[in-house]
Amino acid sequence: MADFATLDNLDVSGKRVLVRADLNVPMKGGAVTDITRIARLVPTLTELAGKGARVIVASHFGRPRGKAVSEMSLRPLAGPLSKALGDAAVVFATDCVGEEAKKTVDGLEPGGFVLLENVRFHAGEEANDPGFAAALAANADLYVNDAFSCAHRTHASTHAVVELLPAAAGRLMEAELAALAGALENPQHPAAAIVGGAKISTKLNLLGNLCRRLDLLAIGGAMANTFLHAQGVDVGNSLCEHDMAEAARAVLGQAQEASCEIMLPVDAVVARELASGVITRIVAIGEIPKEAMILDVGPQSTADLVGHLETCKSVVWNGPLGAFETPPFDAGTNAVAEAAARLTREGKLISVAGGGDTVAALAHAGVINDLIYVSTAGGAFLEFIEGKDLPGVIALKTATKVPVL
Repeated sequence: MADFATLDNLDVSGKRVLVRADLNVPMKGGAVTDITRIARLVPTLTELAGKGARVIVASHFGRPRGKAVSEMSLRPLAGPLSKALGDAAVVFATDCVGEEAKKTVDGLEPGGFVLLENVRFHAGEEANDPGFAAALAANADLYVNDAFSCAHRTHASTHAVVELLPAAAGRLMEAELAALAGALENPQHPAAAIVGGAKISTKLNLLGNLCRRLDLLAIGGAMANTFLHAQGVDVGNSLCEHDMAEAARAVLGQAQEASCEIMLPVDAVVARELASGVITRIVAIGEIPKEAMILDVGPQSTADLVGHLETCKSVVWNGPLGAFETPPFDAGTNAVAEAAARLTREGKLISVAGGGDTVAALAHAGVINDLIYVSTAGGAFLEFIEGKDLPGVIALKTATKVPVL
């Protein structure tokens, strides 16, 4: 049983339900270019509406820094949200608090939807101001947080408002927390993590937390170069944080103490520059030419990692293994992603992944829908797997006004 309330605990019929969503979606030329976050919000909204709630959707968009910025209005999102809801009417409120919001919400019928204007148009949002939270709560009877991606922020619409209304997690928040708990807090062993990306300096806490919890930590991407360098390997002209060698050795020591196996590349795909069509070579680690850059894990490293995944029961993945945006340096990431997807489909692997580059890499590999859960949360996902408490989640867990049916 979850240690926070969910929609199962709420009697929403006829009630005004404030739903904190994340509609901070990519747009170009006024059009949404990726509807993933909108689509994932739909189950919560349709369930609430189906139970007779008057659904009030609140979100931020961009960083207007407490002022109304027309380019960051949520008005253009009303149409895509309506389409995602099966062409249900979505009324747009020109403010998220005050008379305009009240008038729009008051006119809403049970089962209807209101989209409020950008909460970050008010400085009180990012300041977690109790007065602004009270203004948000004034037009609602219940609160539902379905924005795990914003849960690492101590903002009024994710934190202070929880003190003012009976609060619960939406279906997306519930699913995200369940997936992450299954991968990290109570993983099925043997449990592995794949961590890639550019810099070890941004992921020290993450690496330390994973070492303590899991059995295998496979490191790829440019951050692997720093670990190799720390062990005395010449990585040529590769991207490498030379000043982080001591920190890398500390992570290796933590892993040894925790009996967590660290897996580093044994071969690599190298080239003189990162560009399509360049001449590439596959070389063993330790034989990197001075003028060359490591741009992908090699075929032996890929095969070794796939072999390890075959023996694992769960994996959490953050960060690509190479410069996947520029073929052919996507081969390693693609092959491991395809293996993880296959093992997941076969019921042999619980797979959870997240982080912006990771989502893009899995989409590039064509397997984003084949893993158990792929988080679009970005910063919140990273902070969770670092072992940090997320203010938005803690607020739900400590809420005192939770109605239990």
